[in-house]
Amino acid sequence: MINISAWTEEFLHRATETFGNRIWFVGLQGSYGRGEATETSDIDVVLILDELSATDISIYNEMLDTMPNRELICGFLSGKSELINWEPSDLFQFYHDTKPILGNIDQLLEVIDDAAVNRAIKIAACNIYHGCVHNMLHEKREEAVKELYKGASFVVQALCFKKTGNYISRQAELIKLADKKDQKIVSTFLELKNGREIRFKEMSEALMVWSGNLIKGIE
Repeated sequence: MINISAWTEEFLHRATETFGNRIWFVGLQGSYGRGEATETSDIDVVLILDELSATDISIYNEMLDTMPNRELICGFLSGKSELINWEPSDLFQFYHDTKPILGNIDQLLEVIDDAAVNRAIKIAACNIYHGCVHNMLHEKREEAVKELYKGASFVVQALCFKKTGNYISRQAELIKLADKKDQKIVSTFLELKNGREIRFKEMSEALMVWSGNLIKGIE
């Protein structure tokens, strides 16, 4: 598996050579940020510059092409002002799922209030509900079921945060603290992540009902 410490050190070296003191923040998201990576995990790297131009995007792309494991690199690139003024409901997940490597994004906490968390949950539940119905009716893709459960697991993180005030990054810990109805969502996601068979009808219907109840405010 990738030595992520060595990889991020190389990334910082090349990013600094490329952008110098224009770098405001560098971080890791996803499974490498949570310490749950596998051989096939993407490297979700976050780079925030003082400002971002179309030319910067091209330059960054060329820099990434020089990095090892280029095929696994994804993530987030933005200017500082755009990120600070981003939709607060999106910033809740972004802030808590980002492991700082250089700098910090604590300034985002100024806008991540209870309303932002509630909005994040409501928007995600609506998207999951729509995704379930659309997939059951039209696409009928098994892989989409896995993707939807992954999104639902993030919603459970937000629900648990509302209840406890703590953001639980690791799914194995989250399943212990979540409400019973939400534990099933996390356990199903972990089953799918570990390669278990996708039971399309059963899993889709369960997720549709769960997300629908969230939309309607049913506990």
